[in-house]
Amino acid sequence: MTMFTKRKSVGVWRKAVCLGLLFFLLAGCEGGQQEKVEQDRLIRLDNLRQLPAGQVEPDSQSLRIGVGAILSPQGTALSYQPLINYLGRKMGKPAILVQRKTYQELNDLLARNVVDLGFICTGAYVEGARNGAISLLVVPRINGKTTYRAFVIVPAASPAREFTDLRGKVFAFTDPLSNTGYLYPLSLLQGMGQQPETFFGRTIFTYSHDRSMAAVMEGVADGASVDSLVYEFAVKRNPDIARRTRVIWESRDFGIPPVVVPRTISPERKALLKDLLLGLHQDAEGEKALAVLGVERFVEPEPKLYGF
Repeated sequence: MTMFTKRKSVGVWRKAVCLGLLFFLLAGCEGGQQEKVEQDRLIRLDNLRQLPAGQVEPDSQSLRIGVGAILSPQGTALSYQPLINYLGRKMGKPAILVQRKTYQELNDLLARNVVDLGFICTGAYVEGARNGAISLLVVPRINGKTTYRAFVIVPAASPAREFTDLRGKVFAFTDPLSNTGYLYPLSLLQGMGQQPETFFGRTIFTYSHDRSMAAVMEGVADGASVDSLVYEFAVKRNPDIARRTRVIWESRDFGIPPVVVPRTISPERKALLKDLLLGLHQDAEGEKALAVLGVERFVEPEPKLYGF
């Protein structure tokens, strides 16, 4: 290679690096602006720093709605945003979607009155109620029922026919407080005198039911226990899920994942939120928001379904 060729190559390389750095800086600026816009509407999972104990975020001018990670963050935002927008307009204040990676983190926010309203898992509710931190508000009615089940699923081609066939396999749990995604399969194992670490070859936590389904479909896990409502709704939207997975075990009925409020919420705000949710199906815009969630309507809860 001649000296001229070398110098030319170095010059081209330097220009490429400079252009790359310029693109990176510009993208960072644009990304920062876009992120600021998104942060005005959505609290993302990359911001998981906890507040000091006892401190409450200022929220008197907004309605803060926490949604448990039953679905992935993307799925949650798509499903719940119409309802959140509706509630905000009805209450005359900005409504903010609050998400956290784990069920426990959202329970902590409810306990500290950081969020006004929570859509949480059954297991998370039972834990929060036992600690005296949260109260039932309403529950969704789906297909005429206020109960649901755990489905143990496997890949369609799996030879497994029942739960015991998953011995030594990779199993996907959802969250340590998930009723259908962890507590129920754990109870099955305990009934067999087993623990996850002695029965399965390996276990993982996905932190959402749709991710657990994806793990099974993609061969990352040999089995998973998922929310029957999430599974059935997903199958309606994407029949390929039914072709690529198979249900090998169903639990008994459990109380459906409820809508809750902090125990310390003001009676006036609690009553207003309850009235809005119970009357949602009587409003055209409310009906559309319910349809996106796959919910018929919200109804009064039955505490006995949750062991209270």
